[in-house]
Amino acid sequence: MSKVVFTSAAGDTREVAAAAGDSVMEVAMRNGVPGIVAECGGSLSCATCHVFVAEADLAVLPPMEEMEDEMLWGTAVDRQPNSRLSCQVRVTDGHDLHVTTPETQI
Repeated sequence: MSKVVFTSAAGDTREVAAAAGDSVMEVAMRNGVPGIVAECGGSLSCATCHVFVAEADLAVLPPMEEMEDEMLWGTAVDRQPNSRLSCQVRVTDGHDLHVTTPETQI
């Protein structure tokens, strides 16, 4: 089983076990991780699950698709080169992910 390490904007860290195929957003919501609102429930129609992916993890993720790229321009906190929507980032077997949540999602 893999894990997702969530770091808040304040620096608090929480490590959560994650099953392959789950989105980072699903892992956060199931485990009550603060900092991810997920208003649309993962349907890619909001930007309230914005995260910053650790640089080392970006290389193993598939590139974002056009719709995710468009949605990231609507985030409450300015997007960065390592910004992703956590509903679009899937956990893979044997690979841990490290993400930081922004100060706010709304």
